[in-house]
Amino acid sequence: MEPKPVSDSQVEISQIMMPPDANPAGNVFGGVIMNIIDSCALIVASRHTHLNCVTASVDRLNFLSPVFIGNVVIAKGSINYVSRSSMEVGVSVDAECLVTGRKAHVASAYLTYVALDENDKPTKIPGLVLENDEQKKRFKEAEERRKNRIKKVNKKEAQGPCLVRVER
Repeated sequence: MEPKPVSDSQVEISQIMMPPDANPAGNVFGGVIMNIIDSCALIVASRHTHLNCVTASVDRLNFLSPVFIGNVVIAKGSINYVSRSSMEVGVSVDAECLVTGRKAHVASAYLTYVALDENDKPTKIPGLVLENDEQKKRFKEAEERRKNRIKKVNKKEAQGPCLVRVER
């Protein structure tokens, strides 16, 4: 399986915010922004693997600036890291006011996706060709985040399950 350049899967999507996307005061729901982030990251993961990909985790998400009805939300996604069957995708979100032309950074997030085979089992994915120093830096930082995520998951698993299955 040939490694693929980061640039092959990068994506930028734009969407205008309409009244159904917001509360009565005109503030866009955080869930709408989260949906745009997840969709953007899915496109990146799917372009890289050409497989069914599912969200495994989303790192902390802070909303840094409000978004209003009539604003255009611009999400830029890029793959940062790949392992055997999973990958980290970074998404940066800005909003643009079409009346004033002003732009504001809204949020950034790192999402982990897992590629699945035809039996819905994790499957091997292509490696990554890092094309510049920025991509190499992002890869190293993502590798460290992955180690920390794995530590947290292992710690929680050691504490035992938190859910109880209800029999029907």
